[in-house]
Amino acid sequence: EFLSIIESNIIINILKYGLAVIIPLLIIVMEKNGITLIEFVNVIKAKIYLLFGKNKQAKEALLNLVEKVPDSYKGHKMLAELYKEEGGMRRAIDEYVLAIDINKKDYDSYYIVAELLNSLNKKEEASMMLFNLLEKKPDMYNATELLGNILMDQERYKEAVTIYQEALKYNPVSYELNYSLGMAYTMLNDFQSAKICYEKAAEINSLLYNAKYSLAEIALIYKDLEEAPKRFLEAIEEEELSADGYYELSKICLIKGDKETAIKYVNIAIDIGNRRIVDKVKKEPLFIPIMAKISVPFNFEEKEEKNNKLTKIEITAKEHLEEMVDITRHLSYNDINLLKKNKIINTQNINRNNEKDEKQK
Repeated sequence: EFLSIIESNIIINILKYGLAVIIPLLIIVMEKNGITLIEFVNVIKAKIYLLFGKNKQAKEALLNLVEKVPDSYKGHKMLAELYKEEGGMRRAIDEYVLAIDINKKDYDSYYIVAELLNSLNKKEEASMMLFNLLEKKPDMYNATELLGNILMDQERYKEAVTIYQEALKYNPVSYELNYSLGMAYTMLNDFQSAKICYEKAAEINSLLYNAKYSLAEIALIYKDLEEAPKRFLEAIEEEELSADGYYELSKICLIKGDKETAIKYVNIAIDIGNRRIVDKVKKEPLFIPIMAKISVPFNFEEKEEKNNKLTKIEITAKEHLEEMVDITRHLSYNDINLLKKNKIINTQNINRNNEKDEKQK
C-alpha cells in the first residue's frame, strides 16, 4: 500500500482486508480437518496438471507431497490412480496399500488392490484381500463377484457357495448371484439345489437364457422329457446357445421316436454350429439310424469367429452339465429319483445346519 503509486479505492481495500482475515481462517479450518496447506496446494497443482494431460508434472507434485507429508491420504490415493492409469500395477498396489493404512474405511481401494493382484495372477493374495474386505463390508457386490470368480476358477466350489449365499442376504433378487450360485452347485453335482437357483435367476431376468439352458440340461439328467424341450426352445433365442440347443432337441426327439423332427433340428444345429456340431453328432450313437439324412457338408465353410459371450466359468459349468447328461443317460428312473431324493435330503440337512449356526452366532 505504501509502495503503490495509485491510491486504492474502498472496494479494493475491503476485499484486501477481508482476504487477510478469511485466508488464515481457512488454513486453520483445513488443518483441524487434517488437511495441511502444502497438501491442499500440491493436490490442486496435480489436478490442474492432469487436466492438461501433464502426467509427469502431476506425479512430481504428488511425490513432493508424500515426501513432505508421508501420511497424506489424498497424495497416496492420487499417486496410486496415476500409476494404475500408466500400467505400473505394482507401484499402484503399494500406493493403494499406503492409502488404506491411513484410511481404513477406503473399501474401494481394498477392492482395487484385489483386482490388481488378480490381474497379476496372484489369486491367493487377491482372495485373502477380498475375504477381509467382505468381513468389513459384506454387502459389497463387486467384491463378492470377483471372489466368487476366483474361487470357481480354483475349483473351490464349496467356498464359492458360501460366498454367494452370504451375498444373497443383501441382494436376493440379483440374477448374477443366483445364476453363479447355480453354477457352483452344478460343479458340486448338487443338481436339485442348482435347479432352484437357476429357476430363481430365470424368473428374475427372462431375457438371459443361460439359466434356461442349464435348467434344460438338469431336466435331462432327471429324465424329464417334457420340461427339457420347453427350456431348450427358450434357450435357442440366445445366439451362443442356439446350435447346442437344437442339437439337444434333436437328441430328445430321437429318444421319443420322432425321427423327422430330429433330422430337422440336427440340420439346423449343423448349419449354425458347423464343424463343432458335426463332431458331436459323429460321436453320438443316437444319430446312427438317421445319419444318412443328416446334411454333413464335405467342405466346411470358414466362418468368421465371433467373440464368445459365455465366460470361462459358464462354459465349464455348461460342459459339466452336458457330460453329466451323458453319464446319467443309462440310469433307470428309479436311480434318478433316488438321486433326486438324496439331494433334497442333503439340501435340507445343510439348511438345518446353517440355521443352527446362525442361532449359535
